[in-house]
Amino acid sequence: MMAERERKLAGPRGGTFIPRTQVLSPEDVSRALVRIAHEIIERNRGADDLVVVGLQTGGAEPARRIASVLEESEGSSVPVGTLDVAFYRDDLSLRPVVPQAATDIPCDLTGKVVILVDDVIFTGRTVRAAMAALADHGRARLVQLAVVVDRGHREVPVRPDYVGKNLPTRLTEQVDVSLDGVVIGDVVRR
Repeated sequence: MMAERERKLAGPRGGTFIPRTQVLSPEDVSRALVRIAHEIIERNRGADDLVVVGLQTGGAEPARRIASVLEESEGSSVPVGTLDVAFYRDDLSLRPVVPQAATDIPCDLTGKVVILVDDVIFTGRTVRAAMAALADHGRARLVQLAVVVDRGHREVPVRPDYVGKNLPTRLTEQVDVSLDGVVIGDVVRR
């Protein structure tokens, strides 16, 4: 998913992502998500009262994978949902609202431990928006943040609890994360 600075660099009509270097293979991403799931179990002493919520759109697939590993390891169902934070962002005019990126929270979050999952943390603004959006679905007892890649460059004081890979980047680079791997590249204006 394109971060705020990449969108600005690409201009109002967008740009094209040009991949340069693959830094994680599909197997590396899978191992990172399994490790994150086990760290979640360890820190929370099991999976009781956990709800995994993936940020649309990049965090949805990693969230499902983490929830699956939690279920396999703990032998109990872990609710998993998605959260669209588009209308909670402070840069709504700069980012397109994606129609298929719907919010689907499977239960009331009151009293639950919410594991918020995203593909990349960059400025932290998406996570700030997610915190505001989560409040509309109940008062969670605890919110923890899991990301596949932490690329640094925070603009707000947010730090993930679980990180698949710390990946220092230049401000102008883009990080593309999927279950097929992690690639660093550039956005070229059209």
